[in-house]
Amino acid sequence: MNGARDLVLAEPWRMKGEPREEPPGEVSLVDAARSGDSHAFRRLHDRYARMVHGLLLASAPRAEVEDLMQDVFLQAYRSLGSLRDSSAFGAWLARIARNRAHDYHRTSTPTEELREDVAAPLSREAEALAALRAVRSLPPSYRETLTLRLVEGMTGPEIAERTGLTPDSVRVNLHRGMKLLREALLGEGRS
Repeated sequence: MNGARDLVLAEPWRMKGEPREEPPGEVSLVDAARSGDSHAFRRLHDRYARMVHGLLLASAPRAEVEDLMQDVFLQAYRSLGSLRDSSAFGAWLARIARNRAHDYHRTSTPTEELREDVAAPLSREAEALAALRAVRSLPPSYRETLTLRLVEGMTGPEIAERTGLTPDSVRVNLHRGMKLLREALLGEGRS
């Protein structure tokens, strides 16, 4: 089969010979959002929501994550003018999310959660919470990449692209983080 015919079969809604429209790149979306295009900002939100959710979940209480996400995207929208390099949007947004989680801990009243073994036998949710607690006990770089990978389902290249980390850094953080997580979970299972 020739290339044009394959294109028509793969995308029947497009007329033969019609040029393919590529989705706008991240830089053009950021530039459009900076110019006040709310649709472009919504597309950036859709692209980065999992990353922001994962970064917040890595260090903030699960019940607070949705509200914190709204805060992060609202701050990003209001501060777009201060972003110097449109191609660094992901790393910039990740920094806003980390700072918002840090601010949450600085200003919130400490609470103590009821241990699962006191309330009821371990359920799947209790096991998930224990695993999340183990992830949160890791150093921040491992905690964030593991949360993005294991909870948000992002791939290594997606994590690197969206957070501004190098692919090698992500790979190392995931490898070392998984090793520490296994040790933490095995240690928790013995107690």
